[in-house]
Amino acid sequence: MAEKGLTRNRNPGSMWSMKTKTSLLTLALCFAAGSVCLASPFAGVWKLNEAKSKIAPGMPKNRVVVYKEAMGGNVKISVDSIDAKGKPGHSEWAGKFDGKDYAVTGDPTSDMRAYTKVDDRTMNFTSKKAGKVVVNGRVAVAADGKSRTVTTSGMNAKGKKFKSTAFYDKK
Repeated sequence: MAEKGLTRNRNPGSMWSMKTKTSLLTLALCFAAGSVCLASPFAGVWKLNEAKSKIAPGMPKNRVVVYKEAMGGNVKISVDSIDAKGKPGHSEWAGKFDGKDYAVTGDPTSDMRAYTKVDDRTMNFTSKKAGKVVVNGRVAVAADGKSRTVTTSGMNAKGKKFKSTAFYDKK
């Protein structure tokens, strides 16, 4: 009886359909696993290591930075910061690492930002306020992917030049 149940429907079309579905499911799982394995080293939650960092006096400290990547190369970066007076802040940027300006919300020092990839673990960026560049910087992720360094330079609100180096640990 069991033998008849296994061989009762010998329709080659339905067997081809099952093989096709299984193959497509396997392929989809491979792509999903591959995208996780090949995720950008920038993606994730980064926490400021204040002990190692040298933040210019009067400049805000970006305490937690979150990079989220989506399909099509789109990226969303959110920043939780604290200014020189201890007031917390939150800003967001969404765009691509293509060197074009995209809007920043919640940051009183800039309204546009552009990121350009240098290589797989390094990118440069500029921040602008009312069309004028106020900050130039570089983000470099360590080879092990567990830390990153952000170097910035520019003009503060009082027109004085500044340089900062911030170190982050991946959480």
